[in-house]
Amino acid sequence: MDEPLEPKDTVLVELTKEGDASAFDELVRRYSPRVYGLVYNMTSNHEETNDLLQDIFLKAYRSIKGFRGDSSFYTWIHTIGMNMTINFLKKRNRRRGPSLDDIDARIENDPNFIEATATTDPRREANLSELQKRLNEAMQKLSHDHRAVVTMFDIQGMPHAEIAKILGTSEGTVRSRLFYAHRQLQNYLEEFRGA
Repeated sequence: MDEPLEPKDTVLVELTKEGDASAFDELVRRYSPRVYGLVYNMTSNHEETNDLLQDIFLKAYRSIKGFRGDSSFYTWIHTIGMNMTINFLKKRNRRRGPSLDDIDARIENDPNFIEATATTDPRREANLSELQKRLNEAMQKLSHDHRAVVTMFDIQGMPHAEIAKILGTSEGTVRSRLFYAHRQLQNYLEEFRGA
């Protein structure tokens, strides 16, 4: 027996506009992991990411009647997420420096990372820990715009066209920002590689 098909996003959006909160709950279930990844890779802090995620979906729920469907719900929610995260980071950076204490749990579960660290060599483990720390620090040194394109392209695997829609810019600008950001990351990590 075939499993029932899940409703399309457009159906869920329309149901939400009509007052069906469970339809919006389904949209949250579908998109929370991706939006969480986007926000976390911008903030490097799980607690701030969880708070922002709630705010992003609350704003989306309150604004959904204005969603005209010119883009997909996926693009719309990522746009809200990116804008709110960048605004949050600007405020946070005025208050204090970025928090780099969180370790990205996703890399700890990555098969390549596990294989690379499946040694009891403490020096190698220290080097990998230092590399992760340096990579987090390097990401935090990028401007918000450059960190956003690296997060969406390199970490989340979004195509240039989708990133351009989310950021409200051209694909050429996305490519340019990626090129510059990659060069900056290389420069930041050059010292570590040489060591």
